[in-house]
Amino acid sequence: MAGQAFGVIGLEVMGRNLALNIERNGFPIAVYNRTYAKTEHFINELAKGKNAKGAKTVQEFVNLLERPRRILIMVKAGGPVDAVIAELKPFLQPGDIVIDGGNSLFTDTERRVKELQGTGIKFFGMGVSGGEEGALWGPSIMPGGDYESYQHLRPVLEKIAAKAPSDGVPCVTYCGDGGAGHFVKMVHNGIEYGDMQLIAEAYDLLKNVGGLNNAQLADVFGEWNKTELQSFLIEITQKVINFPDPKNPKVPLVEQIRDVVGMKGTGTWTIKSALDLIVPVPTMAAAVDAREISMLKSEREEASKILGGPSPKPVGGDLKQFISDVKDALYCSKICSYAQGMALLAAANKTKDKGGFDFHMTLPDLPMIWRAGCIIRAVFLEEITRAFRGNPTLANLLTDAKFRDMIASRQDAWRRVVSLGIANGVGLPAFSASLAYYDSYRRARLPGNLIQAQRDFFGAHTYERNDAPGTFVHTEWAE
Repeated sequence: MAGQAFGVIGLEVMGRNLALNIERNGFPIAVYNRTYAKTEHFINELAKGKNAKGAKTVQEFVNLLERPRRILIMVKAGGPVDAVIAELKPFLQPGDIVIDGGNSLFTDTERRVKELQGTGIKFFGMGVSGGEEGALWGPSIMPGGDYESYQHLRPVLEKIAAKAPSDGVPCVTYCGDGGAGHFVKMVHNGIEYGDMQLIAEAYDLLKNVGGLNNAQLADVFGEWNKTELQSFLIEITQKVINFPDPKNPKVPLVEQIRDVVGMKGTGTWTIKSALDLIVPVPTMAAAVDAREISMLKSEREEASKILGGPSPKPVGGDLKQFISDVKDALYCSKICSYAQGMALLAAANKTKDKGGFDFHMTLPDLPMIWRAGCIIRAVFLEEITRAFRGNPTLANLLTDAKFRDMIASRQDAWRRVVSLGIANGVGLPAFSASLAYYDSYRRARLPGNLIQAQRDFFGAHTYERNDAPGTFVHTEWAE
């Protein structure tokens, strides 16, 4: 008797929705949850009448599956993943595949791959983006691990993944060796942090400098979502920005939400990895900093009473031009955020002797799988995919001819917006960081020569001369 084609452990919302997605696409499923009541609810209610079986024990769950067993773990990252692996190991056989579909740190995934190498059990780290709706109807999927084993997962993953609207291609690809899948998902989340902060800054400007009310803001974001800014995050911004408060329908709910932003750590991991790989990611870093500053709510409330500075004033002149300027500034800044993400992926993909992780990624495939299903899906990911397909060794997205022209036609507006924010005392950390990144990257000479002189003065760190490259010298600066 043939077993179930796929197993899922962990039946919180993401786990159960992925299980339903897998079964709906023709793969009989087995499920297990540490609390059996959740397994019973899934089998008797959510999956009633479907080809799904539930197990009371891990051993029973494993025995329900055909070989090589394909098991997706959907539990909280960290210790719980290790605990599930330890429970599974005694009942698995060489060739069986265990997949961690949570938001695990990629170095944990690398460790787990090594720990299971001697057993013959194959371990995959798999990023899943799209939230609970995406999990049910089609997420973006980022798997990494043993390539041969991926061929056993591929038929399932390609069926359940989102399909790009332009060509119907499934939003999943083999991301590379070891922890590559979770690294790609981590960078995705870093870009997501940057995107959300940039949109929030655009909202701040439009509301507090432009003077737009929430109904007008909904119209603006709705119009923007018909342009080159079309994306999931712009779409949901339009939906939430004027949504009525259930307690008082005359007031937009968003204005009743406390301005303290949470985070689960993936943005911070991205920044730490960028520091290790020596890749500048200032837009993402600014977004993490902004969330941390938001958490200082009580301090900010006290500081607002004693710290001076300009207050936002309604913009004079052409309001339509101001809105257009904010749109252009947002677009340019988003390009910088994605450019930083792709640069980080390229650095991680280098061989270990060159400071990378030797993931064996195919870089042009990565923006391609973000075109649908995931949180950062956006129409201009088609252009990013095109840029890297045309030049897989592209040093930076900013240097691609099309993106170069896009910024050239919008950068005056970008500069006006950042200047206006400064003049009105409106902090624009991500807009400003993006512009500084662009201006620094486009300059052939930066003031680092002075810093090198200072370092050599106090620490004899040496420096290179313009007229003798590759020669490191030290000067006795003090008489």
